[in-house]
Amino acid sequence: MRGTVAALAFLLAGVTPGHTQPAPVNDGAPAAPMAVQSPVLTIDSERMFRESAFGQRVNREIDAQSAELAAENREIEARLEAEERALTEKRATLEPKEFRALADAFDQKVQRTRSEQAAKNRALGDRLDRAREDFLEAAVPVLEQLMRNSDAAVILERRRVFVSSTAIEVTDEAITLLDETIGSGLSENAD
Repeated sequence: MRGTVAALAFLLAGVTPGHTQPAPVNDGAPAAPMAVQSPVLTIDSERMFRESAFGQRVNREIDAQSAELAAENREIEARLEAEERALTEKRATLEPKEFRALADAFDQKVQRTRSEQAAKNRALGDRLDRAREDFLEAAVPVLEQLMRNSDAAVILERRRVFVSSTAIEVTDEAITLLDETIGSGLSENAD
């Protein structure tokens, strides 16, 4: 992402954006519009990731793993609650010292379990972050092609631009090219 951010973060001052120009009509049916012609383009990288085949695949995988983790957490919670009830029921039949030792061991188990489950949740977040970085790295050549096609000198993150013309927004074009070029990324990211 380091190189990607640098590649996308150049700022040109005082440049007038161009406008999309429709392609000539061919056999009575309009062709797809030509590339935006502008020295400055904007892109919404979050939407580009989210709506691309790559991002949709990653999000489906993360969502499925999150659901598995949530089910695992509910199962663990139910087991711990049952163990706590059983320990509470034993309290009347145990010496205070013996009960305290069992209660302390149970508390340690609960803390360890919470820590392990939190680590699993952080690992999912880290996996999503790494996938975003991989995606942005893979997107650089596609975005460079968009720049060449548009005679652009820079692509800026739309969320960091105060005001711009929608004519220079190329997120949809980037998504289309990324889907054609890297697709879901399965062949590159298969474990």
